[in-house]
Amino acid sequence: MEEFTEANRMSWDERVRIHLRDRTGFYDVQAVKDGTRDLIPIEAGEIGDVTGKRLLHLQCHFGLDSLMLARRGARVTGLDYSPAAIAAARVLAQDCGLDARFVEANVYDAASAVKGPFSVVYSTWGTIIWLPDLDRWAEIVASLLAPGGFLYFADAHPGILPLEEEDGHLVFRYGWRTAPGMPDAFDEATTYTGDADRLSHTRTYEWIHPFSRVVGALLAAGLRLDMLREHERLP
Repeated sequence: MEEFTEANRMSWDERVRIHLRDRTGFYDVQAVKDGTRDLIPIEAGEIGDVTGKRLLHLQCHFGLDSLMLARRGARVTGLDYSPAAIAAARVLAQDCGLDARFVEANVYDAASAVKGPFSVVYSTWGTIIWLPDLDRWAEIVASLLAPGGFLYFADAHPGILPLEEEDGHLVFRYGWRTAPGMPDAFDEATTYTGDADRLSHTRTYEWIHPFSRVVGALLAAGLRLDMLREHERLP
């Protein structure tokens, strides 16, 4: 499993520079720095008031959502396993004049890397596809939550993940679930933002977790389901 994690981490390290430069406007980094960009409508309409709450942002990349949550009044800690991402997030927080803390650690080491409990654990858009073990993930989330705290989780519907676009049509390319030791392998020459810069670390590994697996892991870890929504569009 370590070889998959390390390959993914090297790819994310390399993407940070491209994403931070944001030549395609995918991340709208300057708007975040200017304070003119907020969470997307899905998140903004669901997460509620986070003023004064201790919030842990798991797999935060270079911290844009972390900073927007800090602007909403949360006391934010962002965690990511990419040292390049965490370094960039710290600089951005300083540039924005925001009090957000960033910690370099694998999500599976979060319980020892940060001091809980937290009122909110936050994880959104393309996070769990990088995780082979959802039971362990859910247990860590539960262990970091204060009594009465909650996980806010938003992601692509797993029903679309087996699909790939070919010649203008969607076709089934992958299985509906992935075994922990047998991830799907991908070789992508560029990152997903549309920037033409070529990557050196092109090989990554992902896991597809069915809808029931995601919810079931969290319920088994002792969480209660308070809200479940599906949306017509991805952000």
